Amino acid sequence: MTCIPRIVLRRCGEGVALRHTWHVQKIELSYSLAGQRGADALIRNPLMDLLHAVRAQGSISAAAKALQFSYRHVWGELRRWEQLLGHSLIVWDKGQAARLSEFGDKLLWAERQAQARLSPQIEALQADLERAFAVAFDDSAHVLTFYASHDDALVALREHAQALGRLHLDIRMTGSVDAIRALNEGRCLMAGFHTPEQPRSGSLAERTYKPLLKPGLHKIIGFARRSQGLMVARGNPLALGSLQDVVRQQARFASRALGTGTRVLLDELLAQHGIAPTQLKGYDSNEPSHAAVAQAVASGQADAGLGIAAAAQARGLDFVPLLQERYHLVCLKSALEQPAVQALRDLLHSAPWQQQLSQIAGYAPTQCGDVLSMRQLLPWWDFRKPKA
Repeated sequence: MTCIPRIVLRRCGEGVALRHTWHVQKIELSYSLAGQRGADALIRNPLMDLLHAVRAQGSISAAAKALQFSYRHVWGELRRWEQLLGHSLIVWDKGQAARLSEFGDKLLWAERQAQARLSPQIEALQADLERAFAVAFDDSAHVLTFYASHDDALVALREHAQALGRLHLDIRMTGSVDAIRALNEGRCLMAGFHTPEQPRSGSLAERTYKPLLKPGLHKIIGFARRSQGLMVARGNPLALGSLQDVVRQQARFASRALGTGTRVLLDELLAQHGIAPTQLKGYDSNEPSHAAVAQAVASGQADAGLGIAAAAQARGLDFVPLLQERYHLVCLKSALEQPAVQALRDLLHSAPWQQQLSQIAGYAPTQCGDVLSMRQLLPWWDFRKPKA
């Protein structure tokens, strides 16, 4: 039996105004799982159920029987709510039928108004929750948690997988360093990071990633090759063709945040060309994504920024390619046989996905879905014994 989420409304606290003369109630939404959805109110609240029962039955004992509770429970709950809300809910006259106080009547009126006004949104929320939980009860569906460096192709992959309905990618965009740390700490099953296609031994990339990745423990899965370069205004008015040009023109530069793969790449390129970070106007800026860098250039806040071609194209910018890099997917060796990772590899191997990836500006599929040699991709690991 598939369990259906049922939205529950409950009181979660109160704020007390000056002199404690007015209680401001806070509302919290939660949900429950049930074999089937009830046919009554869309939002359920235990206090409203009690008040409805008292009004309909005319006595506490009859209300308790209708709700299948004990008289003591219903009486105690009504008293507890009165104390919490600071208002009487029931007119407690001995020898007379129980009736709601004016405040109790107003509470039920407020609930009717909310139910009528919010029912379309509540029904939509229930449907969304049911669709989401249907995945948990579908043995053929898989969920794979990703921490990954910002990448347009990964976003496209998530949408492509979602359309097929068998693999759901829970992707958290973060820096490359933080993504691998999340993998090593068990917070995700897969991480995404990127390096130059030909990383040099002794490079900043080596010093950054080598302490985080271990041959025999980690496995790299091929994903894509992409272009990194300068995103500049349409027409490239400052004729920027390199980082040296950016420094020479004193152009305003938009940088990615520390810990991101693109910031590592920028530092690597600056070192290769003998440029001190202080020479780059805007080096200390901290844009959270390629799209944010592109927006900074498109809005005129910066003249250039390092990023991917797809982000430049999306904001109507020109793109000056500087180098090719590999975007890697990495998991623990022990995860390779897990169904979610197998499903991901099958998806990456598929012709429809590789065709879609080829259509993204600056991207090309490269050994997509293959388990690759870390030593060949990241050549700072060399286990060959030196000659005598």
